[in-house]
Amino acid sequence: MFKLSLCLLAALMLANAYADNINRDALTISEKSDPADPEGNFNYAFETSNGIQTQEAGNANGVQGESRYVSPEGIPISLSYVADENGFQPQGAHLPTPPPIPEAILRALEYIAAHPPQN
Repeated sequence: MFKLSLCLLAALMLANAYADNINRDALTISEKSDPADPEGNFNYAFETSNGIQTQEAGNANGVQGESRYVSPEGIPISLSYVADENGFQPQGAHLPTPPPIPEAILRALEYIAAHPPQN
């Protein structure tokens, strides 16, 4: 039991040291933060030394923002979003998209719209 505890402790210490090294790689190089005004409007932005850029602005009615970074595979990622009464709406070329609706289904939907059911 003692050996197991010692191995677990060593593994946790190693993971903690590795996490500290990762966090030290990125430093905040610029930051702008406007505290919320009486109407609830806010604005903030920051950029880190490893290329992450984020900005967001909003109020009680909604929020919009944008983030940019480079993925571990070296692909530039750009994500913009709006969050309002319609929910969270992200946009970005890296996000998955639904497959196209088959032609037969589109024709069926058009037919149903043109011929509503009789009560």
